[in-house]
Amino acid sequence: MNKTALLTGLCAVLNFAACTSKKEEKSEPGKFTVTSPLLTDTSFTKEYVAEIQSIQNIELRAKVDGYIETINVDEGQHVNAGQLLFTIRPKEYEAELLKAKAETEAAELEVQNVKALAEKNIVSKTELAMATAKLNAAKAGQAIAELHLSYTEVKAPFEGVIDRIHFKTGSLIDEGSLLTSLSNNKEVYAYFNVSELEYLDYKTRTGKEGQSTAGLLLANNQLHKYKGVIETIEGEFDREMGSIAFRAKFPNPELLLKHGETGKVQLQVEMKDALLIPQKTTYEIQDKIYVYVVDANNTVKSRNITIKQKLSNLYVVASGLSASDKILLEGVQSVKEDDRIQSEYIPAKQAIEQLQLIKQQ
Repeated sequence: MNKTALLTGLCAVLNFAACTSKKEEKSEPGKFTVTSPLLTDTSFTKEYVAEIQSIQNIELRAKVDGYIETINVDEGQHVNAGQLLFTIRPKEYEAELLKAKAETEAAELEVQNVKALAEKNIVSKTELAMATAKLNAAKAGQAIAELHLSYTEVKAPFEGVIDRIHFKTGSLIDEGSLLTSLSNNKEVYAYFNVSELEYLDYKTRTGKEGQSTAGLLLANNQLHKYKGVIETIEGEFDREMGSIAFRAKFPNPELLLKHGETGKVQLQVEMKDALLIPQKTTYEIQDKIYVYVVDANNTVKSRNITIKQKLSNLYVVASGLSASDKILLEGVQSVKEDDRIQSEYIPAKQAIEQLQLIKQQ
C-alpha cells in the first residue's frame, strides 16, 4: 500500500470518528435547572410623584395705600401669631380717625339737643330720627377710620416662616400690593395623582381599615423620617389624565420640608395569592414576555405570559402560568422550542431565596 492510500484511509477513519462523536454530543440532552412559580402573599412599594404644600400658605397684601415705614422681619424668619411684620405710615389715617371722632361727637350733641326739643314738642319726631341717623352714619365713619388705621400695622395671622419681601422701607405701595407670603410648615400636604385602576385597588384594600400610612422620598433620594397618613381623595377624576388626586399629610417638626418642594409618596401595596417568578426565567420578543415551560417529557415549550407587577428581581404573573407549571430557571438563552433536556428541579421558594441572597451580595 502506497503512502497516499494509507493517508487517505487514515483521514477517513478520523472523520468517521469525529462525526460519530458530534452525533453523540448532539443527541445527548443538556442538564438544566427548573422551578415552579411561587404562590404567596407579598407586598411592594409603589411610588407617586408628589407636590408638597404647607398646611397654611397665604399671601400678605397691603389693605391701604401709603409708604412702608418699617419692616420688622427678614426673609426666612420664623414669626409668631400676632407678631408685627410691617408698618405703613399711619399719620393720614390717624387724622381721618380724629376727624371721624369729631363728627361723631358733634352728632351726639345734636341728637341730645333735638331730643330735648322733641320732648317739649318744639321739633317733630322726624327731626329727631334724622339726627339719630346722622349719628349712626358718623359712628360708621369712625369705625371705618379705625379699621383703616389698624390696617397700617400688618401682623402675622398665624405662626410660620416669612417668604421673600417684595418692597423696601420707604416704598410707596397701593392697596392690594403683595408684601410677602407666610407659610406654616409644621405639617405639610403631599398631593399626588393615582390612576382609576389603582384608586379602585386602594379603596378595596383600605375600605375597612380607613386611613393608610405613607412614606415620602425626597429629591435627594433620602426618606423623610416621619411617616404620613392618606387623609383625603378628591371628588372627581381628571378626564384628560384619567387620574384622581390623593392628599397625604406629613409631620415636619424640624421644618425641613418647604412649600413648593417635590418628592415621591411611597405606598405599601399588599398582594394576596401573588404568583411570583424570577425575572431571569423570562425573555422578550416584540414587547411580549415569554417563559419556557418544561412538560412531563422534559420538552421545553415557549409560553407567553402577562405581568401584573415588577418587583426588584421578580415578576408577579397576571396570566399564562399556574403554580403547578415547571419553568426553565437557568439557560433560557441556551435552548429553543421543542428541545429535550435533562432537568434538575428546585422548589420555587428555594429558587427565590437564592436570588435574594445573590442580590444582597
